[in-house]
Amino acid sequence: MDEEHKWINVTTLGDLIDMRADEYEDQPAIIFPESTDTYRSLAERAQFYAKGLLALNVESGDRIGYFLHECVETISIILGAAKIGAIAVPINGRFKPTELRQVIVHAGIKVLFSSQPSNGTNFISVIQETFTELDSCEDSTLDLVEAPNLKHLVSLGKNEHPSILDMQSFSNLVESISENDIQERQQAVRVRSTSVIMYTSGTTAMPKGAMMSHESFLRYAESTRKRMKLTSDDSFWTALPMFHIGGVGFVIASIYAGCTYYHPGFFDPAVALSQLRDGKCTVSMPGFPTIWMPILNHPDRTEDCLSSLRLVMSSGVEERLRQMQKMVPNATVVSCFGMTEVCAFLSLSELDDPEDVRMTTGGLPMPGMEAEVRDPETGEVLPFGSTGEAWVTGPNMFDGYFREPELTEQVFDERGYFRTGDIANIDEDGRVTFVGRLKDMLKVGGENVAAAEVEGYLLTHPDIDMAQVVAAPDAKYVEVPAAYIQLKPGSTTTEQEIIDFCRGQIATYRVPRYIRFIEEYPMSASKVKKFVLRDMIKEELEAKGITEAPKIAST
Repeated sequence: MDEEHKWINVTTLGDLIDMRADEYEDQPAIIFPESTDTYRSLAERAQFYAKGLLALNVESGDRIGYFLHECVETISIILGAAKIGAIAVPINGRFKPTELRQVIVHAGIKVLFSSQPSNGTNFISVIQETFTELDSCEDSTLDLVEAPNLKHLVSLGKNEHPSILDMQSFSNLVESISENDIQERQQAVRVRSTSVIMYTSGTTAMPKGAMMSHESFLRYAESTRKRMKLTSDDSFWTALPMFHIGGVGFVIASIYAGCTYYHPGFFDPAVALSQLRDGKCTVSMPGFPTIWMPILNHPDRTEDCLSSLRLVMSSGVEERLRQMQKMVPNATVVSCFGMTEVCAFLSLSELDDPEDVRMTTGGLPMPGMEAEVRDPETGEVLPFGSTGEAWVTGPNMFDGYFREPELTEQVFDERGYFRTGDIANIDEDGRVTFVGRLKDMLKVGGENVAAAEVEGYLLTHPDIDMAQVVAAPDAKYVEVPAAYIQLKPGSTTTEQEIIDFCRGQIATYRVPRYIRFIEEYPMSASKVKKFVLRDMIKEELEAKGITEAPKIAST
């Protein structure tokens, strides 16, 4: 059969890894700096986690979270949970207690995997700071007032605290479960069931959980395989985090196509460059210029380092994409239009598109996906060649927001089209290009940030009366949060004190880089004119010659 017309083989994620293990056996599947797993060993890891979860009395539909550093256990937990019909919930590793509590409680996570890596964030400590009840727990079967659904906290390494189940104890539980026990559960998993809940920022003060089915990931994987012309000879590199739809979706697409998947773990341009060079990677998925440009500009990069690449996928403005193309002339640079709710890609350039098309559009919708633009006010569908609000549908779509039936009903119409809240252009040939956001959202170095989330936290400060958050332009992150604040009468709180109030409590990328105090907001009849505030901070920074925001030290 012509490869371009390969039959779509939709299955469950648990069955997928077992099938690929039978097919590719000892071929490397996942390579991190500290580990290499073949397809067979990855399948065995997934089976290990499936058995452990079953031993912890995890039922079909229960939510299994991970709050981890970048490691092979992330995908192993997803696949292991999928085998027994449980639902994986990746948690943003940059979250602090405020966001972490929101997601764990809202998702009703039953088992949470975490770690204490030797470098970087001590994730266990952040959890203990979030739920102080853990300090007084004397048993690894939890009963927390703040998180009543959370029954087990599992550490990937050693941990002697009685409230934490360490990996040795978890391994002992695995021995009580047979292969047949897993097979019985695996056979009962439905393709249309939810496999992963991806939490993504919206316009509310609370992240929303997008429910992704087994089918949506497999449909996305097949369309990505076809559009990128992936084969088992490809080596696939990305540094996108494994709590991001890109990181999760791309590793599943790589497994689906039988590729070898490289990830640098904690992002270090030098490590990334060595992986790309030594692994002779053929496909690079940096996703964002903030990841790719430090690699391209690394002092150790030579002409041969990236000579194996045939394809690079990154978003970016036209000028940046053209710069990337010149710096890696042997590879085809493509761009996309994506979001969590469509399982990463709505559209992606074709490899044989002319360079001008690849540099200036997000490409055609993925196979099976449909997009249209509508007038944001009237809802009228606009013809090709128009700019309006993007509405999308197709097999890669999410199935709604977890525990948010009213919101889900609001964002889907009677035909099953999803209202993205993004402004896009669809050209005469049907190619989709992101233009801007209709919603009150920021995009900070590739991370979605809802202004309402930051505003909601700022309002917990005892001296803040009102807060409005807008985007300030930034050379490194494209845009960063800036907060215009009205203080309560008599307050003398400073800019630095407010920044310090945020540090360590909300993710660093959400912390406002600029605080401006204001006596009166520019208003329409009933709303703050945020566009005026955006113009104010932009003009101020331009007048001062500031192109990059001050750094926020992590805690």
